[in-house]
Amino acid sequence: MSVASSDISGTGWRSTAQRTAAIVSRGIETVLGTAGALILAVLLALVTLSVTLRYVFSTGLTGSDELAVWLNVAMIAVGAPLALHSGLAMRLDLLHRVLPPAGRAAFDVAADTITMLSGLVIGFGSLGIIGMIGGTSPALGLPEWMRFAFFVPSGLLIVAQVVLRQIADGRLALTVASGLLTGLIWFAAPGLYINTGLPPSIITGLIALIGILVAAPLPHAFLLAAWLAISFGSTLPEPALVNNAIGGMSKFLLLAIPFFLLAGTLLTESGIAARLVRFASALVGHWRGGLAQTTLITSMLFSGASGSSIANAAFGTTTFHPELVRRGYSPERAGAIVAATSVLDNVIPPSIAFLILAAATNLSVGRLLVGGVFAGLVMTLFLGIAFRVTAHEKFSAAKAPGAEIRAAAIAAMPAFGLGLIVVLGIRFGIVTTTEAAAVAALYTLGLGLWRRLGAGRIFGAFRQSAAEAAAIGMLIGTAGPFAFMLAVDNISGQIAAAATAFGSGPGMVLLAACIILLIVGLFLDIGAAILLFGPLLLPVVSQAGIDPIAFGVILVVNLMIGGLTPPVGILVFVVSGISRVPAQALFRAGLPYLVALLGALALLCLVAILFPPFF
Repeated sequence: MSVASSDISGTGWRSTAQRTAAIVSRGIETVLGTAGALILAVLLALVTLSVTLRYVFSTGLTGSDELAVWLNVAMIAVGAPLALHSGLAMRLDLLHRVLPPAGRAAFDVAADTITMLSGLVIGFGSLGIIGMIGGTSPALGLPEWMRFAFFVPSGLLIVAQVVLRQIADGRLALTVASGLLTGLIWFAAPGLYINTGLPPSIITGLIALIGILVAAPLPHAFLLAAWLAISFGSTLPEPALVNNAIGGMSKFLLLAIPFFLLAGTLLTESGIAARLVRFASALVGHWRGGLAQTTLITSMLFSGASGSSIANAAFGTTTFHPELVRRGYSPERAGAIVAATSVLDNVIPPSIAFLILAAATNLSVGRLLVGGVFAGLVMTLFLGIAFRVTAHEKFSAAKAPGAEIRAAAIAAMPAFGLGLIVVLGIRFGIVTTTEAAAVAALYTLGLGLWRRLGAGRIFGAFRQSAAEAAAIGMLIGTAGPFAFMLAVDNISGQIAAAATAFGSGPGMVLLAACIILLIVGLFLDIGAAILLFGPLLLPVVSQAGIDPIAFGVILVVNLMIGGLTPPVGILVFVVSGISRVPAQALFRAGLPYLVALLGALALLCLVAILFPPFF
């Protein structure tokens, strides 16, 4: 989001201030990144020890689950400042990109003000809770306030990182403007009361929308909107708001997210992911549109390892985009192919989206993962047909002999083993979701060591995974107060009325729910949309006779399609950022694949109504 300033001087105090700010900012990031990586390593060791004691020695480690939750909360607090300027900052910069310099500067001031105010809410709100909360954790014997203490420095470091980055980028005027605006709102807002006649949740949504449009990080737009809603009659005071947010992060199931991210990162770093590419190429490389089909099959196979569509989009762009262009595809069509195939990652297990959904609705993770396999195969089929129809390759590979296919399959076996650990282990109740994720991370760490992966690259994988997990954890936590206000204001009743607008039969209710979710997916990140709309829509469709698991899968498919649609389209923006192809061109080029995915969605809805056991 940084804007280069033309008034940067090469000498004098201004240049010195910029260099100093950049050095301090990088130093903070280094310290926080190291701390995050170490916490993730301790988490992995703790859960692994717990699993070993439970299944090998039929005993347990007292307080291990509670300690793991506290460590995960600490990792989120440590990683929150790192996420501000990373690929997972979750900023919608579509409007920002098309504005003239003066408009971009105004948006920057607004976005930085929102982020700094959110940091102050996190820091001082947590400090307020520390002074109010009592009691100790029964499992750990530690004061409960310690869990909130992690976020006091975290919130203040968020503010510091915004200011340091502004100074480092030479935006001194914007630093002053955003600082003054932050101070004005921080001191004035608590004394205001504005009666608009609207429910506080609607006000929260409108303020959050403004934050999203000016390219503020999504978690901070949510949190600040909930805080400002206090002036409009919200019943969530600042301490309760922060308590709600941190409570949303304090779930044992959420430990699976950093472990799955770590497994996917280590699989790529160790070179095992490249073996999946060779296996996919041997299978389908000779088909019409062979390289596009290879990209699709690789994405399907890699989905069983990473669980993150963003990770898959980044991997696919660097691996396939240049070769697709060399084979005759336009840069925008090549990028659209990669973005479309990346949709599979949060559908085919292990799926972080399903973990978030399960945490929000208490649905069975194992059943959701099995349903995701079926949905992923249907989506793969429809995308394969679309790739065949739109093929523009100048040449295709020769059909691989059987011996080559077998050799490629054997080489890729370690990656297949990861999928078996996750799906079978969870589905048949051998291990919990978090335990399966830890075993998967340990398995890929073993693969990395077997492949002689250096200590530096292993540390980098832990650091990256911790930062990405912290960004997702922040989103889950900060969406909590918004979801609470939606419940208090009975927005669920209005959503139910909208979902039954076409009738109360299962087909009509499911159609209305899909339309609602497709619209929501235009504007919200999938994680936020799941947290806000999953609990609202699930009771409605269940009452209409739709199997909850089937709808959970359809909900995720719906929202993943939103990763390809403007204006948010996170997968398109990831591909655009790496390939340097304008996002608008990628959106246009991806229309055939969007149609294919909508066709897959329609078939899944039909199956959910007529043959729900398929899920």
